[in-house]
Amino acid sequence: MRVLLLLALLLAASPAQAETVAVTNARAFTMIGNEPVENATIVLRDGKIDSVVRNGPVPAGARVVDAGGSIVTPGLMSSGTHLGLIEIQDVAETNDHAAKAGSFGAGFDPSTALNTNSALLAQVRADGLTRAVTAPSASPVAPFSGLASVLRLEDSADILDRSKVALFATIQGGGAAGSRAVGWLELRAALDRAKAPAKDGVADENGNALRAVLAGKIPLVINVNRESDIRQAIQLGGDYKIRIVIGGGNEAWRVARELAARKIPVVVNPFANIAATFETLGARPDNASLLQRAGVTLVFNIALGRGTQDAAVAVREAAGLAVAHGMPWIDALKGLTVNAAQIWGITDHYGTLAPGRDADLVVWDGDPLEPSSAPKHVFVRGKEASRVTRQSLLRDRYAPDAAKKTEWPSAYR
Repeated sequence: MRVLLLLALLLAASPAQAETVAVTNARAFTMIGNEPVENATIVLRDGKIDSVVRNGPVPAGARVVDAGGSIVTPGLMSSGTHLGLIEIQDVAETNDHAAKAGSFGAGFDPSTALNTNSALLAQVRADGLTRAVTAPSASPVAPFSGLASVLRLEDSADILDRSKVALFATIQGGGAAGSRAVGWLELRAALDRAKAPAKDGVADENGNALRAVLAGKIPLVINVNRESDIRQAIQLGGDYKIRIVIGGGNEAWRVARELAARKIPVVVNPFANIAATFETLGARPDNASLLQRAGVTLVFNIALGRGTQDAAVAVREAAGLAVAHGMPWIDALKGLTVNAAQIWGITDHYGTLAPGRDADLVVWDGDPLEPSSAPKHVFVRGKEASRVTRQSLLRDRYAPDAAKKTEWPSAYR
């Protein structure tokens, strides 16, 4: 009797396995090649992609989701947000993405402040985002912002996929330091200091972050827009033999061949296509297209304010804008999936609809790069995500009740 009771308790305490799901009649863009698998059956088992087969069989007992010929893609990924670190921009107590005081610069890691109950997570998940880079925006130790993390956007108390995936820095002129030359000198000096043995044998967090960059474990993301700064970033990468990623890069098209030759990716914002500042006088709408044609690996983000509050719809629209100005559709989709997985170091479990990868996928009601399209089904690690969000609840509460032919919503009656 005691053995049976113990077994029952162990079974109750063990986590529930994700159900087996078969997504049928799918036009599956697996991101392994450029062409879709037509009439595909995609089997999700134990939270992983089990198979993607044209006219494949449905496993016994599997729940069937009929895609009806719709496009199916991996869950999308934004390469620059503050998700989990912000709720309302103008409410300071909900902002954890910037270190305004202290000695942490390169070592500032905001992942310990992640809010898994953020209402924004359910919204972006319902809109088709299943992974995201959440990045710091500033630290007291210029030019560094700190360390970014990758989130998996499931309904869970644990949304941290991988922490410390990249070190972010920003170089710009006219700030507290004055000349942008100060920023480049400070960046090089910090890398030089990190080469030396830790003082008294004690490794500090700032030094650890820089040593991870020097060892090639993580990339250094340098947020710059002006051509001269991009060239400095390219030179820095060559001098220190480190992995560089350009963030922003409004004038990156001017050095596209150099970036491609050095295999330096660019996190591009297609909305930034006008000369808004003196640093972006060379901005143009076809920046992404020109970079792609030169062979530069691209991923997408948008201005971080909107890049968090409206992360999924906005980054899809950004990729669609790149397509509207000459970038091939499939390459824009790669920028939201497999390219992002490659740059941020999660190709072992995300980015393609390949057997063994996490079962992150979206069934779309139209073209995923059209802002008017929306997901019909979203799966994160094999579990279907709820489409209920704070916004949908507010809509249902305050929308006029058409069935009862009244202008007053139910909440007012």
